[in-house]
Amino acid sequence: WHRHDDLKEMLDSNKDSLKLEAMKRIVAMIARGKNASDLFPAVVKNVACKNIEVKKLVYVYLVRYAEEQQDLALLSISTFQRGLKDPNQLIRASALRVLSSIRVPIIVPIMMLAIKEAASDMSPYVRKTAAHAIPKLYSLDSDQKDQLIEVIEKLLADKTTLVAGSVVMAFEEVCPERIDLIHKNYRKLCNLLIDVEEWGQVVIINMLTRYARTQFLSPNQNESLLEESTEKPFYGSEEEDAKDTKAEAASLAKRKPYVMDPDHRLLLRNTKPLLQSRNAAVVMAVAQLYFHLAPKAEVGVIAKALVRLLRSHSEVQYVVLQNVATMSIKRRGMFEPYLKSFYIRSTDPTQIKILKLEVLTNLANETNISTILREFQTYIRSMDKDFVAATIQAIGRCATNIGKVRDTCLNGLVQLLSNRDELVVAESVVVIKKLLQMQPAQHSEIIKHMAKLTDNIQVPMAGASILWLIGEYCEHVPKIAPDVLRKMAKSFTNEEDIVKLQVINLAAKLYLTNSKQSKLLTQYVLNLAKYDQNYDIRDRARFIRQLIVPTEKSGALNKYAKKLFLAQKPAPILESSFKDRDHFQLGSLSHLLNAKAVGYQELPDWPDEAPDPSVRNVEVPEWTKCTSREKRKEKVEKPFYSDSEGESGPTESADS
Repeated sequence: WHRHDDLKEMLDSNKDSLKLEAMKRIVAMIARGKNASDLFPAVVKNVACKNIEVKKLVYVYLVRYAEEQQDLALLSISTFQRGLKDPNQLIRASALRVLSSIRVPIIVPIMMLAIKEAASDMSPYVRKTAAHAIPKLYSLDSDQKDQLIEVIEKLLADKTTLVAGSVVMAFEEVCPERIDLIHKNYRKLCNLLIDVEEWGQVVIINMLTRYARTQFLSPNQNESLLEESTEKPFYGSEEEDAKDTKAEAASLAKRKPYVMDPDHRLLLRNTKPLLQSRNAAVVMAVAQLYFHLAPKAEVGVIAKALVRLLRSHSEVQYVVLQNVATMSIKRRGMFEPYLKSFYIRSTDPTQIKILKLEVLTNLANETNISTILREFQTYIRSMDKDFVAATIQAIGRCATNIGKVRDTCLNGLVQLLSNRDELVVAESVVVIKKLLQMQPAQHSEIIKHMAKLTDNIQVPMAGASILWLIGEYCEHVPKIAPDVLRKMAKSFTNEEDIVKLQVINLAAKLYLTNSKQSKLLTQYVLNLAKYDQNYDIRDRARFIRQLIVPTEKSGALNKYAKKLFLAQKPAPILESSFKDRDHFQLGSLSHLLNAKAVGYQELPDWPDEAPDPSVRNVEVPEWTKCTSREKRKEKVEKPFYSDSEGESGPTESADS
């Protein structure tokens, strides 16, 4: 506290050197995470100080604490307004930043006026700050939307790279649906993109991805049409009437070769160099743009850049692998050459290991499956139990997707049943159960082998899976099934709820198929279940008793008991959890969570017919046209020329 008194004295002194020293110490305190809010009255007095260096540091402090000490900040509002007229651009920007940090509805008109003035400022830095203030004002008072859109429209026309990223961010926050504001600025944004600061690049690329999905045709649309056209005969019969001829002509018109819009090509061409960016977020943004917008033949260029990011730290790896896991379902061939980059290191964190497993499973095909399975065998010996469980699930998925290795995988999983680790055994049982459902008749030996495990298995889910299998395929193991029921009836009261339910199911199925051996056992199990503590089990027991044991009261359902219990059940489909995520924009929070997050902008579907491309043409003043024409005559040897406005000329479209 004494030290703070000392700082207050220094701030009240007449010497600028003392004030500067005090402010340096206060800003250093804030940087170390210490609370300096009690100094607010002493600091805010110095906002009118003549010394530029002191003034800058005072504004740094005020930006940090203006929101917490709103009443005191309001007292100095006239000083901030004077700061907006300061000759130094940094002071003007800082004054606007502090003003937009005071979140009190009463000063909304003052903020609005300040933002409008700053949007016309000579300094691009102040205009950038104005763009940052727009979302703050919008969150304070959404009724100002129309006026703010006018400011955004004005700032979107700005030709400087400093402003571009910030104004697109404001556009995304305030009016992302007003796509008409982008038309005239589209080419300029594409051409400025390479020079915008990195976070601005990310925002612009994400916005342009959505813009392109509404304005251009899908570059992959003709593939399905081509497939259809190969099946149809080329020549029709001579008796065809005029209607058929018209239909033929219409389908031919549909099948005309796809020509990419020059503006679509401009976007792909100008984002491609950013795959070399040092910032992982920029590389990811370009990757998602190519995945959502590029022709299939060109998407491959992003694979190498994404694989390069796997050498970064684990947070980056996690996001990259989330996206690769989604991409590798639709575009498997793209990542196949880099298979070894997804092999798992013992030092990887668990969540990275599980995502790499996901990618390896997606990339598995008949040619590389033996390599991948050998890799999986080493992973099963890992000490990381969650990872081992995920590996066993991955083996199950490989077995379902690639028929020729199904038996190999099953035998490998059966060997794991003698593992000392309970979790490994439990996970293997669950996966084997799913695989056996595909062809149970061939595998009665495995079912017998699993029946022997019922005594030792401690994990409830695994025990329940074994009991379900024995009940479902009791005709394949007619001698063993009643014996398993006898053992389970002994220990029924000590079992977990999930196991008890499966014991009741097993009893019911045996009663229907082999009542001679299991009638008394079934009644015993149902009587135990009738007085169980869990109401689900009591309820199931009453329901099953009415269904399978014929009495005078039992209704028509009794006749259909066999059909109900022993119906053919479809085998489960083991598929990737990333299967349907590609309808979310890759790299977004919604894609990461696989659920629509607040503020998420939907990725639009491609239009059936391309909207008018002339909306992106920019009218260039007469004198500019003249000079650009002369320049073109001088520089004929140059293959590509485009002025700063991104004016669409014949050379540009020819180049594309």
